[in-house]
Amino acid sequence: MTIKNKIIGAFSVLIVISLISSFLISYNIKDIKQNVYQLSNKDFAGVTFLLEADRDSYQSNLSLLKMMNTSDKKEIEKLIKDGVLNNLSQVKQRFEKFKKLLFNDMTNEKSKFEEFDTYFSETSSKTNKVISLVNEDKQEEAKALYFNSYLVSYENMRDTMDYFTEATYKVVKVNQDDTTDIIESSISLFIFIAILTIVVTIFFTYILGNNINRSISNFQNGLLDFFNYLNGETQDVQQLDEASKDEIAKMAKVVNENISKTKRLIDQDEKLIHEVKEKVEKVKEGNIKQIITSSTENKSLEELKVIFNEMLEIIAENVCDDLNKIEKALDSYSKLNFTHKIENTKGRTAIGINSLCETITKILVANKTNGLTLQDSANHLLQNVDVLNNSSNEAAASLEETAAALEEITSTIAANSKSIDQMSLYANKVTDAAKNGEKLASQTTEAMDDLNEKVTAINDAISVIDQIAFQTNILSLNAAVEAATAGEAGKGFAVVAGEVRNLASRSAEAAKEIKSLVENATQKSGDGKQIAGNMIEGYTQLNENIQNTLGLIKNVAESSKEQKTGIEQISIAVNQLDQQTQQNASVSSIVKDIANQTKSIADSIVEETNKKEFDGKEQAKAKKLSQTDFKTEEKPKPNKQLPSTEEVKTTPTKNDNSKVIQANNSNDNDEWESF
Repeated sequence: MTIKNKIIGAFSVLIVISLISSFLISYNIKDIKQNVYQLSNKDFAGVTFLLEADRDSYQSNLSLLKMMNTSDKKEIEKLIKDGVLNNLSQVKQRFEKFKKLLFNDMTNEKSKFEEFDTYFSETSSKTNKVISLVNEDKQEEAKALYFNSYLVSYENMRDTMDYFTEATYKVVKVNQDDTTDIIESSISLFIFIAILTIVVTIFFTYILGNNINRSISNFQNGLLDFFNYLNGETQDVQQLDEASKDEIAKMAKVVNENISKTKRLIDQDEKLIHEVKEKVEKVKEGNIKQIITSSTENKSLEELKVIFNEMLEIIAENVCDDLNKIEKALDSYSKLNFTHKIENTKGRTAIGINSLCETITKILVANKTNGLTLQDSANHLLQNVDVLNNSSNEAAASLEETAAALEEITSTIAANSKSIDQMSLYANKVTDAAKNGEKLASQTTEAMDDLNEKVTAINDAISVIDQIAFQTNILSLNAAVEAATAGEAGKGFAVVAGEVRNLASRSAEAAKEIKSLVENATQKSGDGKQIAGNMIEGYTQLNENIQNTLGLIKNVAESSKEQKTGIEQISIAVNQLDQQTQQNASVSSIVKDIANQTKSIADSIVEETNKKEFDGKEQAKAKKLSQTDFKTEEKPKPNKQLPSTEEVKTTPTKNDNSKVIQANNSNDNDEWESF
C-alpha cells in the first residue's frame, strides 16, 4: 500500500469522526437556540407585558383619585379620558398579549385566566360608576364607592397579575434549567469527541510515522553509501533496497539506475585525468608540443580536453616549442648581457624577445648619449639659478615691509568702520523699540474695541436676565393663585411660589447693578482707546526722527567703507606681488634642487649604461651644444623707505636688465630650450 493511500485512509477516518461530532453538536445547538428564543421572545416578553399592565392599572387608580379630589371640569375630563379609561384599556390589551404568548405553557391555570377576566370586568364597571358620580358632582358618594367596592375588585385584579408574574418566572426557570442541561451535555460530547479525535490522530500518526521512517532510513543509508563513493571514501557502491512497493521504493529504483551510470562515468574520468597528469609533467619540463587522446562521456571533461589540447598548440605557436630556450635568453638579459639571441625558433614570443633585445640596445645607446648631454646642461643651469635666487629674496623682503605699513592703515580705517556700525546697530534697536511700542499701542486700541463689543454683549445678556426675572415673577404670581385655589393641598406650593418671586426680585436688582457697572466700564474703555491713539502718533514721529538719523549714519559708513576698500585693494595688490616674489624665490630654490637632481640623474644614467653590455657602447658620445654664453647681470638694489601710516605711495619698478638662458635648438628636439 502506498504512502498516499495510507494518509488518505487516516484522514478519511478523522473526517468521518468530525462530521458525526458536528452533527451532534449542531443538534444540541438547535435545542439551545429554541430555548433561548422561548426565553427572550415569550417568557421575558410575557413578564414585561404583565409589569406594564400592573403599571397601567396603578396609573388608572391614581388618576381616579385625582379626579375625585378636584372640581375643575376640564381637568376631570382630561383625567377620565387620558388617565382612567386609557390606562384601564391598556391593562386589558397587555394582559391579552401575555395570555397569547404563555397560555399554552399554563394550561393548568385556565381558571386563573377566567378570574382575571371577572375581576377586570368588575373593576371596569365600578370605575364607570365612580366616573358617573363625579360627573354628577357627587364626590362623597364616589369616594364611598371607591373605598368600599372599587378597591376590592382592583386589588383582586392586581393580585391575579402578580400570581401570573410568579408563574411566568417559574416557566422561565424551567426553560433555563433545560438550556443549562443541553449546554452541559454539549460540552461533555465535545470533550469526548475531541479526546477521541486526538487518540485516533496519535494512532495513525504513530503507524504512518514508523512506516515512512523505516523506508526513508533505508533510502538514506543507500544515499550516504553512494555519496561516500562519490567523495572517494569507498572504492565500491551498493544498490539501494527496492523491496517495498511505496513511493520511496520507486525513488530507490531511479537512484540505482543513476548509480550505475555515475560509476561508469567516474571510471572514464579517472582515466582521462591520469593522462592529463602525464602530459602536464612533460609540459613542466619545457616540452610544449603534447596532445591528450583519452575520451569520456562527461561533456565538461571532454570539452576541457579539447580546450587543453588547443591551449598547448596555441602556446607552442605564440611562445615557443621549447621554453628552455626562452629561459636561457631571459637569464642572460637578467645579468645585463643583451648580446644573446634565440636561434632557430618559430614562436611569436621568442621572435618578440629577439626584437626586444635589439630595441633595448638602441635605447641604451640613446640613454648614454642623452646622459652625457644632460650633465653639461645641468652644470650651466645651476650657475644661473643661484643668481635668480638671490634677486628674488631681495625683492620679497622689500615687499613685506610695504605690506606691513598698509596693514596698519587698514586696521585704523576698520576700527572707525566698526564704531560706525555699532552706532547704526544702536539706532536700529531704538527703531525696533519704537515700532514695538506703536504695535503695542495698536493692540491696546484693538483690545479696547473688543472690550466694547463684549460689554455690549453683556448688556444684551443683562436685558435677557431682566426679562427672565420679570417672567419668573409673573409665573410665581400665577402659581400662588393656583395654590390658593387648591386650598389646603396647595399650601406647600404657595410657599415655593413666594420664594420664586423673591428670587426673581433679587435677580432683577442684581441685573440693574451689573448694568450700571458695565456702563462705567464702557466709558473707561473709551478713554483708554483715546490715550492709545495719542501714543501711536507719538511713536510715529519718533520713528521718523530715528530714520533720518540712520540715513546720516549710513552715509558716513558708506564713505568709510569706500576708503577702507581702496586701501584694502592696494594692500591686496602689494600682498599679491609679495606672494608672487616669494613664489619666484621658492621656484628658483626648487629649480636649483631640480637642477641638482637632474645632474645626479644624468650621472646615474651614464653610470648605469656603463654597467651594461650592448652593441655600440664605446661609440656613444655627448651631443655638442651651441657655445652661446650664459650671461648674468646683477640688478641694482633699490633704496627702500617704509611709508608712514598717513601716506602710502606705490612706485612701479622697472627691470633694466634681464637674464637670458639660451641653448642650440637646431639639431635635435630633445635638446634644452631657452628659459
